[in-house]
Amino acid sequence: MNKSTLRRQLKAARNAMRPTERRHAARASLRLALRHGLLLRAQRIGFYLPQGGEFDVHPLLNQALCMQRDCYLPILPRRGRVMRFGHVGRNTRMSPNRYGIPEPLDAKPLRARQLDLLLMPLVGFDLQGHRLGMGGGYYDATLAFMQYRRLWRKPRLVGVAYECQRVEALPHEPWDMPLDAVLTERRLHRFNSTPR
Repeated sequence: MNKSTLRRQLKAARNAMRPTERRHAARASLRLALRHGLLLRAQRIGFYLPQGGEFDVHPLLNQALCMQRDCYLPILPRRGRVMRFGHVGRNTRMSPNRYGIPEPLDAKPLRARQLDLLLMPLVGFDLQGHRLGMGGGYYDATLAFMQYRRLWRKPRLVGVAYECQRVEALPHEPWDMPLDAVLTERRLHRFNSTPR
């Protein structure tokens, strides 16, 4: 099955979830993240603001802020596809980007390599750690530097998704960065045993 067909099917499955199911899933994922110490091992954590049915990470973001972690959100570039990450707190001023997604107004945003952990949205995932995104290529371009790191990789890449977004196998390209894990409402799927 090609990526476009998979995206359509997986988005439909994700969008079929009721609001109460989504809220329950967000709370369940927070409990799992805390149980597995996901937020404990990182000081600088990249998040995203959910759009179009993406998994709601607000409970995770709020917990990380309570734990006094440095939290960041993606900032789209004016040109190209390599994103930076702007610091966000409870009173951060935000401005919508060209897609209408709020971004922090940060004069000195970080590069992805400066993050310890990056939580990423996705449309689908498989149990080999492959991720199907929206198709814009922003995360691929932003994380391209990681292809040249063999023994130590930073940030850790964790997708956040509903269990209904899991498939047996995804088509993938040589430049796709595999995920270290995916957090769902049911479990933390771990994939990558690369040393840290």
